[in-house]
Amino acid sequence: MTWYVSVPTESYEVARDEFSWAFPDGYNAATDFLRKHDHADDRTALSQLASDGTREAYTFADLDRRSDRVANALRARGVDRGDRVAVFVPQKPANVLTHLACWKLGAVSLPLSILFGEEALRYRLRDSETTVVVADESVLDTVVAAAPDCPDLTHVLTVDADADGTPAPSDRDTDDSTTWDRFAAVVDDAPSAFDVADTDHETPAIVMYTSGSTGPPKAVLHGHGLWAGHCPAFSMYFEHEVHADDAVFWTPADWAWIGALGDLVFPAWHYGQPVVGHPMGKFDPERAFEILAEFDVTHTFLPPTAIRMMMSVDDPTGRFDLSLRAICSGGEPLTPEILDWAAESLGGVAVNELYGQTEANLLVTNCQQWFEAQPGSMGKPVPGHDVAVVDPETGERRPTSDVGEIAVRRDGDPVVFREYLDDPEKTAATTVGDWHLTGDLGVEDDDGYLWFKSRDDDLIITSGYRVGPGEVEQVLLEHEAVEQVGVVGVPDEMRGEVVKAFVQLVRPTGSVTAADAIRDELRDLVRSRLAKYEYPREIEFVDELPQTTTGKIQRRKLRE
Repeated sequence: MTWYVSVPTESYEVARDEFSWAFPDGYNAATDFLRKHDHADDRTALSQLASDGTREAYTFADLDRRSDRVANALRARGVDRGDRVAVFVPQKPANVLTHLACWKLGAVSLPLSILFGEEALRYRLRDSETTVVVADESVLDTVVAAAPDCPDLTHVLTVDADADGTPAPSDRDTDDSTTWDRFAAVVDDAPSAFDVADTDHETPAIVMYTSGSTGPPKAVLHGHGLWAGHCPAFSMYFEHEVHADDAVFWTPADWAWIGALGDLVFPAWHYGQPVVGHPMGKFDPERAFEILAEFDVTHTFLPPTAIRMMMSVDDPTGRFDLSLRAICSGGEPLTPEILDWAAESLGGVAVNELYGQTEANLLVTNCQQWFEAQPGSMGKPVPGHDVAVVDPETGERRPTSDVGEIAVRRDGDPVVFREYLDDPEKTAATTVGDWHLTGDLGVEDDDGYLWFKSRDDDLIITSGYRVGPGEVEQVLLEHEAVEQVGVVGVPDEMRGEVVKAFVQLVRPTGSVTAADAIRDELRDLVRSRLAKYEYPREIEFVDELPQTTTGKIQRRKLRE
């Protein structure tokens, strides 16, 4: 199967009129990314820079053979069609190899951020009925803590657990019945050939969890066609250079996030282009420029927070030999200062904003070959996606300049999710007529540009991560000193928003020192139970919280 998503490049109008979806029969994402390329044996697919500075290069054929072994290893541990396999690994080869292996099996992969704490991990493994976890050495303690409460979990494969003598969990004192093995050992012992399962672009392939303003995170189920569905936007925001001979792609974003896998990694492999991987950990702007220079990166996805941090680096083009030609970014609106910085400090590198969500990603973006970017605007709808601003009650399109809910037509669009896993009521609640409702309010202007206005709920978006205030409130209420709590997002120059908790204590602290101690305990509690990005950077103690007559915390008043 030699098939590429081909977007007409003559003009935006031509692309919108002429592009349509036509997946080949028997489509499988792993086959698409690895087996169709004529240069599979000699073209680098992944340049891997390890934390210790060592380097490895994998061709597309290497990844194909290696993921065959992973697929056989998973099958030997009972993984079958439709079963869920969690990927709890940073930017390492084991991460993408596990996804590819799952899709070859017809199984469903589940990306998980290594920032997750014990409670966040436990909930996702239980809710998804995950049977196997591939876990990095850095998160083994979290897995050990969560595993006994996950009845469907039968096997854990540990990545790099023996790299520095750290004992694998099989050597530890655990009270669960899960079998623990080292990933490298079981994969090396597995057969090197695998027949890909019979799938198509709608076959379930991946579950990603997304937070909402109320209730626990929701499991978003997508099919095999999801990643190819990102390709028209990929072509736009990277200025139609998807087939460039010298193109190299990199993102520092977590490979558990749709904004990393979908905005860059898998679309690049769809077009047979190389990707750089590096488990950076905490983002370092100087190190980011070093990677861009060292690997001759031409195209990168950078969250807005990362860009703002990189803006503090002096004279980047003078200090680093950069090949960079285009940056895409999303998660929050880009400010004019970012576009000015790219023009002045990076020698005119194109910076293109994009818009999407876990349920329906890369719906809107910019392409400076086609139309001028408008600072603060998300851009225009991507070919292949019917995007509009609608009345959320009727589904009728709103007139230009009138605020409504951003929506995308569901039928035939491969980036629109299939369902919230085993939850038809929540799935139906996001649909009106033919439209999927994003939950984001916006307007369309007379020139076809879309402008984000706000969420229609209390969801917090910090450094591109979605944080549900209810989850954070629930954890904070477990602290013995807390009587009531309300969590909101407040503006922040670097991160867009940060999490702020208004806390009503059981009794006054009596001193500044005691108050500071409680703040530290509350932050540590959230870090350990949820994800590190969900902790409240700001905590304000109050005598009472605004409530409705039914006792519900009024978050709107807390933001005022």
